[in-house]
Amino acid sequence: MKIVLASRNPKKIGELRTLLAESFPALEVLSLDDVGLTDEIEENGDTFEENALIKARAAAKSGYIGVGDDSGLTVDFLGGAPGVYSARYAAIEHYAGGHDDEANNRLVLQKLEGVPERERGAAFVCAIGCVLPDGREFTVRGEVRGRILTEYHGNGGFGYDPLFFYEPYDKTLAEVTPAEKNAVSHRGQAIRAFAEQLKQQTI
Repeated sequence: MKIVLASRNPKKIGELRTLLAESFPALEVLSLDDVGLTDEIEENGDTFEENALIKARAAAKSGYIGVGDDSGLTVDFLGGAPGVYSARYAAIEHYAGGHDDEANNRLVLQKLEGVPERERGAAFVCAIGCVLPDGREFTVRGEVRGRILTEYHGNGGFGYDPLFFYEPYDKTLAEVTPAEKNAVSHRGQAIRAFAEQLKQQTI
């Protein structure tokens, strides 16, 4: 069985291959480049699920199973922002401090300045969309709850991980091992749910 992931990121391809290997030992995970799909994908959905399906439909043009994912941070106090704009939050908000991961983090801290701990709840969300060759579609979602700290802790992970405190570990997601993170992360949860759903759809 072959899956085309709507990505050109080797790390993301490898991660999906590793996490699906147990359920699908013979699975081949391909990138957009592997199947010659070069068009840019416009992620203009309002939800993680919509964006995941937009990507999956693009990947499905290969004729194989198309898979797309979209993930980000939602902060309760900010009404769910940055949400689907997580990767480009600083740019969307025209933040003068830059438009990279560091700027995104600084902007979140700025918007939460003075907000008490009890109101700093947040969640990392990951949606995975799948389009089968016969046109059937489905989405799954993974979510991990935590809170946003007032300063960075840890050097691991990426994005908002150094600010995201996960109570059961008593650490941020930038302070845990990759195995610990995969065990509870939104992406790990979503991929496990995706594997289960894919099994049901392809039996």
